[in-house]
Amino acid sequence: MIIINIKENESIDKALKRFKKKFEKTGVLKQLRRRTYFEKPSITHRQGIIKAAYKQKMQETEGFLN
Repeated sequence: MIIINIKENESIDKALKRFKKKFEKTGVLKQLRRRTYFEKPSITHRQGIIKAAYKQKMQETEGFLN
């Protein structure tokens, strides 16, 4: 549970901003989005290989331009 202590004469906007920062640091939203669907490990691995090949291709074409 996230607890935010509101100081005297502090605006709601500032307190809400601090709450949002703390909430983002916990990573709850990222974890929730990651858990919305299951992806097989083989698919994750395949996508990693495709990304690596793409990066390598981009680096090679960048070398030709210079």
